[in-house]
Amino acid sequence: MLRTRSKSAALLAFATVLSASHGALAETLYLTAAHMIDTAAGKVIDNPAVLIEGDRIMAVGTQASLAAPKDARRIDLGGKTILPGLIDMHVHITARADQNGYESLAVTTAAEAISGVANAGTTLRAGFTTIRNVGAGGFSDIALRDSINRGETIGPRIIASGPAIGATGGHCDNNLLPESYHDVGEAVADGPVAIRAMVRRVHKFGADMIKFCATGGVLSKGDSVGGQQYTLEEMTALVSEAHMLGMRVAAHAHGASGIKDALRAGVDTIEHASLADDEAFALAKAHGAAFSMDIYNDDFILGEGEKMGILPESLEKERSIGLLQRQTFQRAVKAGVTMVFGTDAGVYPHGGNAKQFTKMVQWGMTPMQAIQAATITSAQVLGKDGNDIGQIAKGKIADIIGLDNNPTDNVKSLEQVSFVMKAGKIIENRPGL
Repeated sequence: MLRTRSKSAALLAFATVLSASHGALAETLYLTAAHMIDTAAGKVIDNPAVLIEGDRIMAVGTQASLAAPKDARRIDLGGKTILPGLIDMHVHITARADQNGYESLAVTTAAEAISGVANAGTTLRAGFTTIRNVGAGGFSDIALRDSINRGETIGPRIIASGPAIGATGGHCDNNLLPESYHDVGEAVADGPVAIRAMVRRVHKFGADMIKFCATGGVLSKGDSVGGQQYTLEEMTALVSEAHMLGMRVAAHAHGASGIKDALRAGVDTIEHASLADDEAFALAKAHGAAFSMDIYNDDFILGEGEKMGILPESLEKERSIGLLQRQTFQRAVKAGVTMVFGTDAGVYPHGGNAKQFTKMVQWGMTPMQAIQAATITSAQVLGKDGNDIGQIAKGKIADIIGLDNNPTDNVKSLEQVSFVMKAGKIIENRPGL
């Protein structure tokens, strides 16, 4: 027994020394640029300097006020503008834009996982250092998240939902095949008791959050895009169970009644929010919920959807709702609803996430508001998962991107990211585009 204790103590001492030595070897970086977006203050800082040690920001100032330590490696980005790594709150990282309708039936969980690896690298290089993945088959997004966290796969930080929960025959079910195939979505649950059990199952297999379908959707077969698919009682059971387990909840909801019942049930975010009305805006503000509205998506679906295999029924749904969603976005911004940045990437090709910024500005936001939606606001809505991101500030994780042009002058410049740092490690550093 004494020998065992002595061995354990020796191992603990060795681990402590090893940990300390790794800390001592953490590289110190001194990063400079022409401009920096201060997302907390909503302003641009000229001639910034950022001191980074390991994966954390140790100090932020100007080049005149913050000197470089003697042992620091200098990274001068010249005329670039730096800002925090971007956050996309609505992504399907394991999905491909060319696998829709009946083509999707041939997609295996293994294929999803492989696509996810490719899509993750593309997304990170586009400047998105954190994503919230809201729906993936076979818990493939959980596996991808863990692979990235282990360092074996390059990609953004992932807050993952696993499979989305939904009602029989609803947007989150599999409705393409006839009854004889007995094809049912992997997270279908009906009634409060079954829904609570499904939340526990999704939690058991590693999900960080819960996504569920409160209404119909565009890309599902046989349902009304805005029709409510869970009752208030069912939604309340789902949300209370998830919150008890420490998980935030995102509700896919296009129609006004489903949006409002989801808000009454206590969801944290409404996804799409296409037909939200003034009462929904008031409920969102009263309950502290945010809207995540994919207002770029309409362009891709209507422009490229047919050749990507999207069903005619779904194209017609999009024609009926796309413009209305953008008008709702405009009214929600004016009403003061908390707006985060969510694109539905995977419905369109990954890496093009930043195309939505232009639409957000076109439909009512200032460039700074759109940038804040994709940084500090999304970080705050993530709760504990967002505590250390969304700002270039002392103590935060060193997620920093660089652009050749100032996005507050032209928000389209966010589509051209030439420098990407995630957690203090440089992923991309191109001299200019």
